[in-house]
Amino acid sequence: MTKRTPLGEFETLVLLAILRHAGGVVGSHIGRELEARARRRVSRGALYATLGRLEEKGLLSWRVEDAGPDRGGHARRIFVVTREGRAALRDYGRAVRALSAGVVDLL
Repeated sequence: MTKRTPLGEFETLVLLAILRHAGGVVGSHIGRELEARARRRVSRGALYATLGRLEEKGLLSWRVEDAGPDRGGHARRIFVVTREGRAALRDYGRAVRALSAGVVDLL
């Protein structure tokens, strides 16, 4: 197994929210996904700081979507989880399953 930087809880939630969108997703939709599914309110600053940290770790990447008239001519970034990000999520999931085996009934 490759040595990876551990994921924090919020980083994990952000990666999972992005992964739900196969073609990639913009930051505002990530925030809405976190609110709807994880019931976590997040400030824009905290979200974009986390996105930057995940990019530095090589766990996500982004591309620029061309500006359209619906955005007043402003381009936006589309975020996607990288192969390394998917592997980190798999490792995290394995650890959670292994640690929760036998104790789920106690929760």
